Amino acid sequence: MPANPRVTIGLEAPPDLETVYGNMARISHSPADIVIDIAHALPGENKAIIRSRVVMSPLSAKLFYKALGENIARYETAFGEITLPVNSTLADQLFRPHQPPDHPTDKDKKE
Repeated sequence: MPANPRVTIGLEAPPDLETVYGNMARISHSPADIVIDIAHALPGENKAIIRSRVVMSPLSAKLFYKALGENIARYETAFGEITLPVNSTLADQLFRPHQPPDHPTDKDKKE
């Protein structure tokens, strides 16, 4: 038997749990905590509203970071690589003016 058997904990979401959409995060820390503020920034606005705040111990945050990386790797295996914009900053991507989607070209229509 392993020295540290894995314990499975069931998660239960209360029926009134609010789901929030976030497209922006601010992360800060103290010696004891990592604080993640999740916000929703609207195109063309210069202010984002914090919708949720998560406070974790540094250990829990690092385990979350590892689990998130593993899940993104599984997602990319199933659906393809998530491409990041190049030659721009994250702020450029989050706060650029709203752009309508590109129109399909004749080449795109044939594929």
